[in-house]
Amino acid sequence: MIISVIALILFIGLVSVTLLGGRLRRLLPAEQLNDESKDAVKLALGLVATMTAILLGLLISSAKSSFDTTRTEVMQMAAKTALLDRVLKLYGPETMDARRALRDAVADGVRRAWSGERSASARLDPNQAIGDAIYVAISHLAPRDEAQRALKTQAATLMVQLAEVRALVQAQAVSSVSKPLLIALVIWLVVIFFGFSLLAPANATTTLALVAGAFSVACAVLIILELDFPFAGMIRIPSEPMINTLAHLAKDTS
Repeated sequence: MIISVIALILFIGLVSVTLLGGRLRRLLPAEQLNDESKDAVKLALGLVATMTAILLGLLISSAKSSFDTTRTEVMQMAAKTALLDRVLKLYGPETMDARRALRDAVADGVRRAWSGERSASARLDPNQAIGDAIYVAISHLAPRDEAQRALKTQAATLMVQLAEVRALVQAQAVSSVSKPLLIALVIWLVVIFFGFSLLAPANATTTLALVAGAFSVACAVLIILELDFPFAGMIRIPSEPMINTLAHLAKDTS
């Protein structure tokens, strides 16, 4: 909701600047808008527009890269969790408590990650105490033969790998969008729309074109901010991989 409001404010601000530029154009003396002046303004606006396009692309690329990284980590956690449960099941019935704890940890992580909260804490991060308890339970297993010994080693390795992915998720629980760059982008957009509205003839066609441009860049900023919260909002990481894994765990440990 807050992100949508920010994008709406940006859109309204750019439209207001456009209308202000059109009104100011009528007040300027004719010599201020001769061909030489227009050419100079067009050159300056072209430079600002080029820098704005580059900066907008960088912000989208950064946000998308962070989103894709988190999505990959979710897939890894789902796959490794399912494999860990399978390894514990093959070990024997004495791992049932550890498997139930694993199910509870996944359920807690899914509930908190896809709660819809737009905060850095809304990440796929199961309760650390539960994860430690699972690792301790695995380390206390007493293998009776070579097969169980290999399964215990594999289970411990998977738990370490899951902990590493969890640590990565937590380490990346910061905004990937640079606020100074975002502020610079907004300022340059204001300059561009104000300049274009000064040069453009005062008619409905040019006004509509500038409004459409304002709407487009506001949508681009909305996408950037949405990608910065991968577990909430309109653009979010799908929860199906973890939910499917959780359903499998619940079925096998019920």
